[in-house]
Amino acid sequence: MTINKSDQKETSPETKKWCGWQENIVLITIALSLALLIRTFIAEPRLIPSESMYPTLHTGDRLVIEKISYNFHHPKTGDIVVFKSPPELQRRGYPANQAFIKRIIGKPGETIKISQGKVYINDQPLTEEYIAEPPNRPFPTIKIPPDSFFVMGDNRNDSNDSRYWGFVPSKNVIGRATFRFWPLDRLGII
Repeated sequence: MTINKSDQKETSPETKKWCGWQENIVLITIALSLALLIRTFIAEPRLIPSESMYPTLHTGDRLVIEKISYNFHHPKTGDIVVFKSPPELQRRGYPANQAFIKRIIGKPGETIKISQGKVYINDQPLTEEYIAEPPNRPFPTIKIPPDSFFVMGDNRNDSNDSRYWGFVPSKNVIGRATFRFWPLDRLGII
């Protein structure tokens, strides 16, 4: 059987235009859904707002925070983590969802103290090549409670951290800083 041109229905220009718009809307919806899914469960970008992590991170650095690995293992000493406001900061007026970035220094069950410019974990000095300078204030020996972390900024003498507001509950940890993507001259794994 042959089809005559007169038997075929022609698509109007308006119909073609509407089909094009529908296709674009579907593609945009898929792209936005994927971006939201990735940001919520896999990774997200973050901006460093202060010098508290100097010299490792500088004000204005932009990082990728990955959110998957802590589903398979616990954070380790030395990991740089992003976390939501711990309870004490919330009591001081910080929003519950405000994010902070610090380095994990102590894990659940460990003891920590600072004496003569040195951090001690379970009475063993912590080797810290990443700090701007040694801490200039002592800190008494304390035991880190279960499901909590003791965090500090690398710029020890200019960091608002666990020495001032306590522990970070493990449930508040958002993810781990893994990659700096800006500025380009400092691009790389953290």
